[in-house]
Amino acid sequence: MIRLIKRYGSRKLYDTEESRYVSLEEIGDWVRQGQQVQVVDNQNGDDVTGQTLTQIILEEGKRGLSPVSADFLHALIRRGERMVSTGVESLSQGVDRLLQASVDRVGPLRELRDEVRQMREKIDVLEATIAEIEGGRETRSNGEPVRRAAARASTGRRKGA
Repeated sequence: MIRLIKRYGSRKLYDTEESRYVSLEEIGDWVRQGQQVQVVDNQNGDDVTGQTLTQIILEEGKRGLSPVSADFLHALIRRGERMVSTGVESLSQGVDRLLQASVDRVGPLRELRDEVRQMREKIDVLEATIAEIEGGRETRSNGEPVRRAAARASTGRRKGA
């Protein structure tokens, strides 16, 4: 969702979502966190988002925190919007390729997860069988324990005989 900011003649910026005045620094933080913003002039409704974002970059540059190099700014002025749109298209294509590669890996990962689950179940059965053997209990081929009393009764021996 796009966050609407109104710019007043006094250059004050009003966030309509939180119903309060905000600073350029706050808007910059929101943008860095992925928030889309739209800044409109309250008097005439003109979109002044580009001017405001440029002002944020300018203010950060004054504080020594400029996120863009001088070379980039020179190229931006020389080539204008074409450079930015080409860069955005290139970035978009890269993200699309990365997303598709991630989607292509999901199927095999699900199969692998199922195989691991089946192996864990088999290991659990094996560990139970080993525990029974170590405990001195005999087991049938289906993994069920053989009761000693039943085993003695089938041989005709009684305890103490």
